[in-house]
Amino acid sequence: MASVTVRNLPDETHRALRVRAAMHGLSTEAEIRAILENAVRPEGRIKLGSLLAEIGREVGGVDLEIERDRTPVEPLGFA
Repeated sequence: MASVTVRNLPDETHRALRVRAAMHGLSTEAEIRAILENAVRPEGRIKLGSLLAEIGREVGGVDLEIERDRTPVEPLGFA
């Protein structure tokens, strides 16, 4: 797992983080991880697969049972 060092963090910000962590019953480090996780991966984010499935439903669905053409083909020749 990666680690990150934050330099030159103002004392006021560090104190606020410690207070916030205490309010949530977490260590300061765990609180910072939670803040970062929520910032880059918010709960309300739209996931690509879910979005594509929704679009497919809106246009009447997608037929995934398409019959494959099983006609033999000639292999490519490299001359």
